[in-house]
Amino acid sequence: MKIRTLVATSVIAMTAMAPQAMAEVKFGALYPFSGPLALLGEESARGLEIAVDEINAAGGVQGEPVVLERGDAVDPNQAIGEARRLISLENVKAIFGTYSSSRSMAASQVAELSGIPYFELGAVADDITGRGFTYVYRTNPTAESMGKLIVEMLVEKVAPALGKAPGDLRVGIIHEDSNYGTSVAGHQERYGEDAGLTIVSVQGYPANIVDMSSIVLSLKEADVDVILQTSYQNDSVLFLQQANEAGLEPSAIVGGGGGYSMRPTAEAVGADVIEGVLNADFTQYAVNTAYTPGLEAFVDAYRDKYGGDPRSGHSLNNYVGAKALLQAIDAGNGFEPDDILAAVSAIDIPRGETAAGYGVKFGAGNQNERAFMMGMQWQGGKLVTVYPDGAAVADMMVGR
Repeated sequence: MKIRTLVATSVIAMTAMAPQAMAEVKFGALYPFSGPLALLGEESARGLEIAVDEINAAGGVQGEPVVLERGDAVDPNQAIGEARRLISLENVKAIFGTYSSSRSMAASQVAELSGIPYFELGAVADDITGRGFTYVYRTNPTAESMGKLIVEMLVEKVAPALGKAPGDLRVGIIHEDSNYGTSVAGHQERYGEDAGLTIVSVQGYPANIVDMSSIVLSLKEADVDVILQTSYQNDSVLFLQQANEAGLEPSAIVGGGGGYSMRPTAEAVGADVIEGVLNADFTQYAVNTAYTPGLEAFVDAYRDKYGGDPRSGHSLNNYVGAKALLQAIDAGNGFEPDDILAAVSAIDIPRGETAAGYGVKFGAGNQNERAFMMGMQWQGGKLVTVYPDGAAVADMMVGR
């Protein structure tokens, strides 16, 4: 009997002396980490990871370290399955993501039905925050922001540089046909028509297209002055290569989105082909840093963590949104869904106070009403900001 008592006492003492597992708060990181969109999916996730590193270095969220649980949204169906896994098996308190609009649309519906906050940091389709959902918030600018900015550049910069009235510009619009490309193209049409542009062609195509020669030929026959393409990386490269091979030489090509922002795209098509190509997208790195406080520190952190320069502004954009959200949750009280929503709904960051240049304040549909895009151009092998003037580091060149 004494021996048993002694053993039991020893076990209790050892248990008391054992180090206790530190409390942590787990969030989902849902991106396409594999498949055709993996390059920008991974790049986007890196921005979230750097924001988490910073918040953990400062003591975590409400005193608890943040742990990210990855989910691979290789396509919309898998995005649904991974969102369910993150919520039901990993017990995440919220999901961050997702870069691709079609994947975000699918996964965020799962989160909404489960009553779990879903924070979109990079997908632009209007419908993401247009469905009246309670638990879906978006920090980044939208398809409307992109479409409107492109039309503004054509009216304010491109047409005058060509010595033409906006109505004399013959514009061809091509786009991948998911929520993303369709949303942007629709706004390009609407704002373009309001501005008096002459839109001669609008053509959609699947993002996994392998031959765009018929589209190139139709644009050539339409004698377009300007081509607008909303695309991912592979279709951006394919179009630029086939347009060059066919001798299609419009006065301006304006890309919409990550395909035109990435250095691998420029490397794939070559310096001569990419030179002078314009793009509307998230804030990039050759920008007036007085407009984007904190950008240089982000680039330093990226280099330290990943051993090279950022591959596109998607990482910066995800970092800015995630940092604002995590800081707000840290200032909140608890990790129940309503606690988190109350905390992020109170965010009020003015324009000009983040590393992307835009502010953060959620309005109708839980959309960040202070987010906006910028206009860039490939010049001398670099993607430099040319619009708006306050953020520009180079003048826009028009006429290829």
